[in-house]
Amino acid sequence: MDFTYPPEAEAFRTEYRDWLATNFTDEFRELVFSGSPSDDELARLRHWNHRLADAGYAAISWPIEHGGRAATVMEQVVFAEESVAAGIPITLNPIGLANIAPSIMAFGTDEQRSRFLRPMLRGDDIWCQGFSEPDAGSDLASLSCAAIATDDGWRINGQKVWTTFGSLATWCELLVRTDVDARSHRGITCLLVDMALPGIEVRPLVTATGDADFCELFFNDVDVPHAALLGKENDGWTVAMATLTFERGGVAALHLQLRQRIQAVIETARVHGRASDPHIRQRLAELYIGGEQLRYLADRAVSRAAQDLPPGAESSLIKIVWSTVSQMVPIVSAEILGIAATAGVPTRELMASRSLSIAGGTTEVNRNIVSERVLGLPREPRPSVRPGSLASPPAPAT
Repeated sequence: MDFTYPPEAEAFRTEYRDWLATNFTDEFRELVFSGSPSDDELARLRHWNHRLADAGYAAISWPIEHGGRAATVMEQVVFAEESVAAGIPITLNPIGLANIAPSIMAFGTDEQRSRFLRPMLRGDDIWCQGFSEPDAGSDLASLSCAAIATDDGWRINGQKVWTTFGSLATWCELLVRTDVDARSHRGITCLLVDMALPGIEVRPLVTATGDADFCELFFNDVDVPHAALLGKENDGWTVAMATLTFERGGVAALHLQLRQRIQAVIETARVHGRASDPHIRQRLAELYIGGEQLRYLADRAVSRAAQDLPPGAESSLIKIVWSTVSQMVPIVSAEILGIAATAGVPTRELMASRSLSIAGGTTEVNRNIVSERVLGLPREPRPSVRPGSLASPPAPAT
């Protein structure tokens, strides 16, 4: 593993630290972007987002012409390290900047890049992704939300679910089926949809923690213009699966944030006099080892990226390790705190942690990917169902 900080990355570190010292003032500390911020929180977050964007720090890996810095992988790592250490709030467009903007840069027209990228960077427009449906989650290719061609564009009817920040979003990258006769991922089109259009209904989904980060979206005869098309008609799958070539150093933030939380749990054990308990010491050791495991996996991924090498097996393991260890953190914290963990922040974190094995890719699906594509094990048997009958016996593994 070749993981070094070149002089230009260290120079960037000094520059960014100096900027934070001047600009990251008390009014922005403790801010957290959620799906249901107050008006005051949203205004302060947008103000902070403007500062980042105006200084070129909102998306440092973006090309300079779009408001970024064309940062190298190691500069992105430095940015993640200093941002996590300072505790700065994330931008108003975590999904837009990481997922949607690269697609617009790669497949969008000049007019689309000019219209959407700068407001997305500044947080003036907030974006969501309309991908998952009630019957098309992990199997995204089975989506059925339909768009029928009209003289002026398309008319959309259907439903999306688990749409993160849907209640705040002003725009949506929407996958729709435009060819009902095409099989699987064929016949899917990507549209950029104004969330203010008539016929769009947004229903927040309140989770067990009381948060409403997720939403259901309903489209009832929603008319969008031809200019909404991103990429080619019936080739939306290519857009959706586009390699996210930006923010390759962002993987460092995963282990940095998680190891911060693990250190906080260790300190909690010390403060509450539980650090000498054999069971708690064992649990803390497991947490620490998990955090270090994620760190080394992330370092390997960054090292390969810095050498312009394709992702290795570590990229498939990072999400599994992150989910597993992140779910352990509030559990161990509850074991330390005992009855005190049944109220307030500890309870909220414990309940919220259950979603981490689904968010960003279901753990079971990821394990199948690792076993089949990385380790080369036989594929899991796929069931075969005849129309109008019960499921037939599983097909033999190939």
